[in-house]
Amino acid sequence: MSIWWSLHLRREAASVPLARRLLLGTMETAGVDPDISFDLSVALSEACANAVEHGGREAPCSGFTDGESPEGTGAYHVTAYLDGDRCRIEVSDSGPGFPAATVSRRRPSLSEHGRGLHLIEELADHVRFRNRPGRGAVVSFDKMLKWRDGALLKVS
Repeated sequence: MSIWWSLHLRREAASVPLARRLLLGTMETAGVDPDISFDLSVALSEACANAVEHGGREAPCSGFTDGESPEGTGAYHVTAYLDGDRCRIEVSDSGPGFPAATVSRRRPSLSEHGRGLHLIEELADHVRFRNRPGRGAVVSFDKMLKWRDGALLKVS
């Protein structure tokens, strides 16, 4: 069995804890180890906070990722996949994208901005920052899962 969900969220601070709680609830129900769930929820919170702060355009655009957002500049997208022993999370926005130094990982980890991205790198097993020219930025991260005894997803 695997679990997949996707959210279209407004670029508002209140959306960050909403996404985090949904992830934590999903992982609790599936039987993921609480320490792994916590790490992923913090990483997700950082990625969402980045999308809320930086993920929009100054002027209206043709729409969010695939044109589904009526607000155009006012939304971002979160997708989570729990499959087997791995969780993958992607957060995408419609902003200007990451600076080249972020995508190529040349940024200093103690710079004024970008500490949340560094935290994501520390909490996840594999992280990728990429730009979609003219359509925004994507943060993708994976983590191997550990399970509680009798976990629903693992035994299915």
